[in-house]
Amino acid sequence: MSRTAEIRRRLEDEFSPEHLEVLDESESHRGHAGFQEGGESHFRVRMTSSAFADQSRIARHRAVHSALGSDLMGRIHALALELNA
Repeated sequence: MSRTAEIRRRLEDEFSPEHLEVLDESESHRGHAGFQEGGESHFRVRMTSSAFADQSRIARHRAVHSALGSDLMGRIHALALELNA
């Protein structure tokens, strides 16, 4: 399973989002630290979920990192998060 699909699956399972975009932005980081040929090293996640209601920005980020797990986070160089309730 691709990292993109794995991110999507884990976030859908944990947050049942109303909106979810998982964007592989790796190509725009070619030549920078962490770039891997073939992509899937730099991601942007845009997600709206009622699970984030009454959570601070940092709590939302921690929840996403926890849902993805250390195994998957260890295979990603960069993860930009845009999270809304």
